[in-house]
Amino acid sequence: MSDTENRPSNFIRQIIDADLASGKHTSVQTRFPPEPNGFLHIGHAKAICLNFGIAQDYQGQCNLRFDDTNPEKEDIDYVNAIQEDVKWLGFEWAGDVHYSSDYFEQLHGYAVELIEKGLAYVCFLNAEETREYRGTLNKPGKNSPYRDTSVEENLALFEKMRNGEFEEGVCALRAKIDMSSSFMCMRDPVIYRVRFAHHHQTGDKWCIYPMYDFTHCLSDAIENITHSICTLEFQDNRRLYDWVIENTSVPATPHQYEFSRLNLEYTLMSKRKLNTLVEEKLVDGWDDPRMPTIAAFRRRGYTPASMREFAKRIGVTKMDNTVEMSVLEACIREDLNDNAPRAMAVLEPIKLVIENYPEGQLEELTVKNHPSDESQGTRIVPFSRELLIEAEDFKEEANKKYKRLVLGKAVRLRGAYVVTATRCDKDEQGNVTTVYCTYDPETLGKNPSDGTKPKGVIHWVEETKALDATVRLYDRLFTVPNPAASDDFHSVINPESLITLETAKVEPALAEAKPEQAYQFERQGYFCLDNRIDEPGKLVFNRTVGLRDTWAKISG
Repeated sequence: MSDTENRPSNFIRQIIDADLASGKHTSVQTRFPPEPNGFLHIGHAKAICLNFGIAQDYQGQCNLRFDDTNPEKEDIDYVNAIQEDVKWLGFEWAGDVHYSSDYFEQLHGYAVELIEKGLAYVCFLNAEETREYRGTLNKPGKNSPYRDTSVEENLALFEKMRNGEFEEGVCALRAKIDMSSSFMCMRDPVIYRVRFAHHHQTGDKWCIYPMYDFTHCLSDAIENITHSICTLEFQDNRRLYDWVIENTSVPATPHQYEFSRLNLEYTLMSKRKLNTLVEEKLVDGWDDPRMPTIAAFRRRGYTPASMREFAKRIGVTKMDNTVEMSVLEACIREDLNDNAPRAMAVLEPIKLVIENYPEGQLEELTVKNHPSDESQGTRIVPFSRELLIEAEDFKEEANKKYKRLVLGKAVRLRGAYVVTATRCDKDEQGNVTTVYCTYDPETLGKNPSDGTKPKGVIHWVEETKALDATVRLYDRLFTVPNPAASDDFHSVINPESLITLETAKVEPALAEAKPEQAYQFERQGYFCLDNRIDEPGKLVFNRTVGLRDTWAKISG
């Protein structure tokens, strides 16, 4: 968009506006720089929307760059999944995909430059000694005994590192900054280490790999990034970011800006804890619809538009806060209320027999796909003497608040006739199995001739044409808003976060459903066809969200 009036304002955009007005920059170049060591979660979605959104709004460009400096934890499958996530959210990166590994030769050159300036040295302290020398938050560090090695010797040692002449852990290249700094990241941080690991982009070419903090800022400079945007946990590291830029002959001087990361109620955002959930099989993989990953939200039925709207609503600030789950759920409800076609599904069926309906007759009713959007058209729904309704939609006796089917009372069948229940059958446990009723044939699309209006409407499916379906009722994975604060997050996992119903019945039109396609199941909530069905033709629907927020009552 080119009109500034429609842009969401935040402190980063205000900085960009000022930079463009002053002439500091004439165009905007951002980047989204994930590490390909896992699936992206909704916090990353916020960062994607921010970086790509800024580039769009200022007619700039945004790179997709993988900061791939840790080959032991990275995988090409993660690279591919992340690209899919960015595309699914509706964004396109500038040019080809970028990798920090594209710049390994240049990064090595900058490391050599630091050595030549006397600003980096090869250190042979082991891990335990390095921790001891580093000091603590209250105690300054002390210089490594290798800190004053000559430039010539350091160059030779670094070359040996590159040639694979040292084993892993024996030595590392460290920046020479200040061991007494109050910022731990400035106490001679490691900038290169030895790793005999196969890299998904460079293969076995390298046995030394640059550290993230050294790589990230230089990659930004190489790509001429004007505004390097990251989350607040990197605020202290900005000092190292600037130090590397200032002390190397990079072609540009990018600046880092930090914003608050996303904390969302009833979820975990720690990649380590999410990995624990997967490894302990507490969830069904990274794309389990209860997980906060983008892949999981997609499988659950969230739409790109709803995710972008969520990012817009929560905004960009420097204040740490926790966003209520209801904000996210409101975004998807509003989207699907407007755009999802309606369908009928009976999740826990009992039989409904219309005793005065002609036996053997099958009627075809025309039903709107959306109550207020004529453009979504209509569909044919079969109707006959024997239907299926929800078990919870019938009671023999009930108070006036119950607006469904009661003996002696009338309700409307959605899109069909008004019926009145007369009697019922039960099994040995006392559960209702069949309800008998009569119908008024003059009530299709209108109220009874005596002027009475049924107090309730229930959904249904025709028994002989209904399709078998498995329905998964997903809910919040944890029972408390902040599971990360619990001593053991295992103890607050919601035992009802997934309820699987194997005997559901759905209307025939749903045979044409496509994976991830959303529907509002009348009176039930929003559902989509699962995108990972092993058995062709099997219908498995995931609940995206209920029609209303039931947790508000619980937490209130």
